[in-house]
Amino acid sequence: MRPEKQYLIREVNQHLDKSDYGFVADFARVTVADTAALRSALTPLGAEFHVVKNTLLKVAMRERNMPDMSAILLGPTAIVTGGSRTSEVAKALTQFIKDKNKGAVKGGFMSGRFISAEDVTTLSKLPSLEVMQAQLLGLLNTPAQQCVRVIQAVPAGLLNVLQAHVSAQETAA
Repeated sequence: MRPEKQYLIREVNQHLDKSDYGFVADFARVTVADTAALRSALTPLGAEFHVVKNTLLKVAMRERNMPDMSAILLGPTAIVTGGSRTSEVAKALTQFIKDKNKGAVKGGFMSGRFISAEDVTTLSKLPSLEVMQAQLLGLLNTPAQQCVRVIQAVPAGLLNVLQAHVSAQETAA
């Protein structure tokens, strides 16, 4: 293999090293300005958008024993990798495609498995990690809060009965 191609394959491998997931997108009709906007949306999430040649991506994935994605690697292709907030990256990519009405998600891979375009869309609808952690914490905290309310209700009820009794005594006197 020519040294130039080996260099390009190493570069694709560096992109794939940045995370355990990758989203493959069709970037047909996407302008340079649109690409810059998408990259700026992905940067705070630690993700990157790179245009790659299909053959180079196939070789790099084969070297890594990753799933065969030959069926979706047709036409102009870009990959989105990097960052640990997978659902937020998927959300940014799908939102960009929806807003610009350009390009399409072809699919991707996650933890060594192929995922379809529908899977990426489903992933994009998940709440962020912080929101899911807050929801879990709320679920774990709810039974304890309810238990405390029940325990507090007994003395509060007794206090209300005693106050009502005192008020009845005062009005009778």
